[in-house]
Amino acid sequence: MERRDFLKQSVFASGITLIPSFLKGMEFLSPNQLSGYKNVIIIQLSGGNDGLNSIIPISNDIYHNLRPSIAKKTTETLKITNDLAFNDSLKEIARLYDSGEVAILNNVGYPNPNRSHFRSTDIWQTASQTNQYLSTGWVGRYLDANCQNSYQAIEVDDSLSLAMKGNKINGIAVSDPNQLHNNTREPFFKNIVKHTSKDMLDEDNQGYLYKTMLETYSSASYINETSKIYTTNTVYPQNPFAKHLKTIADFIISGLKTRVFYSTLGGFDSHVNQLTSQDRLLKVYSEGVGALVKDLKKNDRFKDTIILTFSEFGRRVKQNGSRGTDHGAANNAIVIGGALKKPGIYNELPNLADLDANGDIKYTIDFRSIYATILNNWLDVDDHTVLQKNFSKLGFV
Repeated sequence: MERRDFLKQSVFASGITLIPSFLKGMEFLSPNQLSGYKNVIIIQLSGGNDGLNSIIPISNDIYHNLRPSIAKKTTETLKITNDLAFNDSLKEIARLYDSGEVAILNNVGYPNPNRSHFRSTDIWQTASQTNQYLSTGWVGRYLDANCQNSYQAIEVDDSLSLAMKGNKINGIAVSDPNQLHNNTREPFFKNIVKHTSKDMLDEDNQGYLYKTMLETYSSASYINETSKIYTTNTVYPQNPFAKHLKTIADFIISGLKTRVFYSTLGGFDSHVNQLTSQDRLLKVYSEGVGALVKDLKKNDRFKDTIILTFSEFGRRVKQNGSRGTDHGAANNAIVIGGALKKPGIYNELPNLADLDANGDIKYTIDFRSIYATILNNWLDVDDHTVLQKNFSKLGFV
């Protein structure tokens, strides 16, 4: 009741009578409801992260022979097994791995891989076939099938990815809850809210626009007021990516009724002088995730959270002439969580002696099986409805 009273004193309460009934289902989660309320954080390493220099087949002669200038030395790694090691920029991920809170999925990809950043990102975000073009994302279709409100999927960024767009419901993009709230209180937005009629909402094209604006208006207040309930005192690194993860932690611990969060770290297109740029970015990723997990653990929310990290493709096994790597195919994915059923190295390592015709790693896990597992085993929804096809489930959760 304290949280509901908090809402009643907010600008959200003063505007709620203006909003159609389909937007009035917002509620806070009480402390006892928070336990067991599962959520997913999706992190995209945009640009095509080099998985082989992240999770390294350190004893493989082919790896060293094909990468004479950029193969990581043993002294630059953190040992997992005699055959595998973390890039030493992934210290926090290695620490979580040692605690049994990380699963490494190797050879993740899809049939007939596309090596365009834009197209492969679309494929990952929509869960489509290579030759299939979809206008909705897999998270958006999850919203359509299972949720009533936009704020149940939030991308902490200034723009919304295709992954978050559905036919009926889109997720919300927000990097600063207060700024989003202030923007939706500008005269233009307020005028739309005051003067929207049922006829306007029922019209096909304009109706979709008006509903989206009303959902944004309503959700902005809810997100802003909820996020004020908890402000972390965990120390996060001083960079935009870590700031976004801090915002996600604030949302989760405050009791925001959101199931899916999305964030991106870019810059992984390492055609030239890869070692310096990738190591720097992996450190940003690792330290940000380390702070996020520490925050969630401190507030007893890590056991209800899984963090999926992926990139739209891996890199070619053989280095290029510029001390970098070109676009590849299959890659590793990392799942982090406090309730993993099968942490550790989930499946076989990449077979560097059996590459495809382009010199890329062949996939053995379809990335949509990861989505199906998260949907079915973690969020307890029908994965077939969302993915529009049956995919085998994996055992990491």
